[in-house]
Amino acid sequence: MAIGAGPSGLALGVAVEELARTELAKDTLIVEQQDDVVWQRGMLIPWTQSQVSFLKDLVTLRNPRSAFSFVNYLHSVGRLDQFINLGSFTPYRMEISGYLGWVAKSLPNVRIDYGRRCVSVRPFGIADGTGEWLVQMADGGGVVCRHLVMATGRDPYIPEVLAGIPRELMLHSTEFAARIGELDPERTRRIVVVGGAQSAAEMLYAAHQAFPRAHCAMVMRSIGLNAYEVSRFTNELYYPSFVDEFHSARPEAREQLLREMHRTNYAGLTPDMLDTLYRQMYIERLTGTERIEMIPMVDVAAAELDGREVVLTLVDRKTGQRTRQRCDVVLLGTGFVRRMPRIVQDMAAAVGIDEVTVNRSYRMSLPPSFTGTCHLQGVNEATHGIADSLLSVLAARAGEIVADLLASRRTPPPPDPTEDTERPLAATQGAQ
Repeated sequence: MAIGAGPSGLALGVAVEELARTELAKDTLIVEQQDDVVWQRGMLIPWTQSQVSFLKDLVTLRNPRSAFSFVNYLHSVGRLDQFINLGSFTPYRMEISGYLGWVAKSLPNVRIDYGRRCVSVRPFGIADGTGEWLVQMADGGGVVCRHLVMATGRDPYIPEVLAGIPRELMLHSTEFAARIGELDPERTRRIVVVGGAQSAAEMLYAAHQAFPRAHCAMVMRSIGLNAYEVSRFTNELYYPSFVDEFHSARPEAREQLLREMHRTNYAGLTPDMLDTLYRQMYIERLTGTERIEMIPMVDVAAAELDGREVVLTLVDRKTGQRTRQRCDVVLLGTGFVRRMPRIVQDMAAAVGIDEVTVNRSYRMSLPPSFTGTCHLQGVNEATHGIADSLLSVLAARAGEIVADLLASRRTPPPPDPTEDTERPLAATQGAQ
């Protein structure tokens, strides 16, 4: 069973179909909390593009001949010629979203249940020696499984200083596209975007276009907007094959790699986005209609309500000076919580594990006596590199997880060294 029918979950479904059709496919279930498959639902703005090659789809880097490739999707919907003519390696997000929905409908054996939100996962059957998982759903139902793959993604990061702001006055990037239409154009005249990376910039520009009478300010801790620091040499660190090198590296080397690669993914913008914003600001200065404001090198020190206004206290990192920024709505381009998702931490605690760790095959370390397995996708940057949460390694990772699942099914678990093998016969019979 897998939780989440996003790119990671679907890549796993494809790998199961192709690598374990007779052994796993018909017994594999993916549960998805939404009613359909949509990629980056919160930021599915029509003009936004992916930042990775279309060849880094769900399968091509593992199986270039697969029927589940992005190229085959384009062929199936009659748009291959047009895409080739576009001359771009980076599809629009809407197109990737359409591809994922097409894959979800094309899986012949793996089943996807929509509209089912997982609220908890806890061990089941430990007393009788099975050690499976009980996945509890919000609708009151539950699913028991031996093998579980988590593909839920990370939790959205809401800065603690903003935790008291009502949600109707604050939108995270994960919900931007769905909720931006809730805002009243007549009352929304001052918009503040917190963050200085790609999602924050996209929200700034989208809000600027959607609310033509609004002043849009972008608040960031950095010295200003920067392009992604990428080169063909840096991009080699996103190869699936680099995961082995990263995983086997010393802890201090891993830290250096993650630190130096931060600007290649998290702290930058695409050149096109930078150019669009700069030209827009230039035209507005030229015409005296300035509506975009950049406020760099500040910290949001406090946030409060004044009637229906949100009042942010900003501290200048250069001078220490405090100013107050009033707005009608706050848009958060603050990314995601870096720690393990709460649901995974709770799972670990339920089986007596203090710290969540995974092996090279993404399998979570569990007590030797626990016969079930759990694989984690997209939350292993510390051990598998910065590409772990990205499209770059989806296909290869899914293949490795399926291979590990097959191996675990074929190999009996090792005996628990703490188990008393000298139990009396009567006790053994009573446990059967």
